[in-house]
Amino acid sequence: MSDGPLVRSREARRRQEWGEAFAEFTTVGGEVGVEPSDLEGAALAAYLTGKDDECEVLWGRAYRAWLGRGDRPRAARCAFWLGLPLLLKGESARGGGWLARAGRLVDEPQLDCAEVGLLLVPVALRALSAGDAASALETCGRVEELGERFDDRDVLAFGHLGRGQALIALGEVAQGVVLLDEAMVAVTAGEVSPIAAGLVYCAVLLACQSTFDLARAEEWTAALQRWCDSQQDLVPFRGECLVHRAEVLQARGEWPDALTEARQACDWLAGRPAAGRAHYQLGELHRLRGEFAEADEAFRAASALGRQPQPGCALLRLAQGHPEAAAAMIGRAVEEARDGSARAKLLPAYVEIALAHDDTALARGAADELAAIAADRDALLLHAVAAEVEGAVLLAEGDPRAGFASLRRASTEWQELPVPYEAARTRVALGLVCRELGDEEAAAMELEAARRTFAELGAAPDLERVERLLGRPAVAADGQLTARELEVLALVAGGRTNRQIAAALVISPHTVRRHLQNVFRKLGVSSRAAATAHALRHGLVPDEPVARTDH
Repeated sequence: MSDGPLVRSREARRRQEWGEAFAEFTTVGGEVGVEPSDLEGAALAAYLTGKDDECEVLWGRAYRAWLGRGDRPRAARCAFWLGLPLLLKGESARGGGWLARAGRLVDEPQLDCAEVGLLLVPVALRALSAGDAASALETCGRVEELGERFDDRDVLAFGHLGRGQALIALGEVAQGVVLLDEAMVAVTAGEVSPIAAGLVYCAVLLACQSTFDLARAEEWTAALQRWCDSQQDLVPFRGECLVHRAEVLQARGEWPDALTEARQACDWLAGRPAAGRAHYQLGELHRLRGEFAEADEAFRAASALGRQPQPGCALLRLAQGHPEAAAAMIGRAVEEARDGSARAKLLPAYVEIALAHDDTALARGAADELAAIAADRDALLLHAVAAEVEGAVLLAEGDPRAGFASLRRASTEWQELPVPYEAARTRVALGLVCRELGDEEAAAMELEAARRTFAELGAAPDLERVERLLGRPAVAADGQLTARELEVLALVAGGRTNRQIAAALVISPHTVRRHLQNVFRKLGVSSRAAATAHALRHGLVPDEPVARTDH
């Protein structure tokens, strides 16, 4: 057995080569020499390589093997690692059943062991989900105590994480963040087991979102990427990492790279709970780039996967010229949002849509609520958003001087972060305020600076708007077609069918149809032949389109 598959499987696990570890274990014949710890290791390798069914079988075998040896704590730990992932995937009945089984193993003899702390983790999660942060805080304090007493790093990390989440929910953001960082230090130091490490990473990054802490999100996202790269053949957590990377890259203005990461995340997460977040992020990038048909498709996919597609979908409807639909969408989403973080993510869009309806009173109420949420939090990004919103509302209320002060503060904060798209949007608002105050030269400088940024980013709708404000509309003949619509038009002029266009641009035929509808509407035509003639007349496609290939 010195060089047999069981030994090779153990060695591969030590090297974190999970695919090889699992493959070697599957060739082990019979039960000779196989320890319960080998079954645990094989279950871990199966989980980390995305083999969920095999993982479940192996955890079950490990559970029974430890129970057969009379080791109730180790059996309970196996049942916990079987139950918690099921619970997180939404399989509450089976997950809850395994966790209940684990609970009986330690409760009936009233064992004092680290596993008691593990089994308190889902209790705290349920309390947090129910909005009872105080109860979750108390429970996670007990988890920390057990982790420290039994020197169990997984239990201790979960305790720090849960207490940090509870403190943030209670408004004690600074204290909560310290505990999240402490949990992450243990993870990055390699003190925590792989599944626990991945769960902590993802939970901390979601907490960074809820606290609007872009700098911390960027730092921990980079750490998560390094961790994923160190785990060979890793399947879970890698997709979540790609979503976080896409979000950070979007904020930093690296939109092509963000788009690539978001698409990869959709592929990696297919069939997994986090897939909705990946599709939403993809939709946001398409919306900002003016690729409205693709954005609509991505938002619909996010919704089908359980991720509410707001505020992105409402802003998409506004950009498409459907303000009533936008108002209905964002109004419902704001009404359903309960906690401050969730509302703070929706209120800026709520204000933008209200101002588009000339409903200044509604916008004022939302701006005041956002300012109150920001005042309670030490988050520069949230302060910048609130200042930008306040400036826009003050301008609508007829107080451009006060609006200028708020917008200048927002502009300074955006530059400090830095986030180029948001900074450029604020400069557009500053340009409008300067124009209102009669300073046309300053207005032109602000608008021109915003125009350059939008052009660099590829923010087609914003670029089109600022060009109009500068009195320099883009190409009048193209009806302000987006880059993707121009690509579709060129292929139509070349005689391609919708299916061929879809294959060439790697999009669905449904998306091609949506693009064509937009092209016809913008050009004021009703047929492919008329669109082709218009395109040739105005130089939007080559003079000699490619020959037809559909016969």
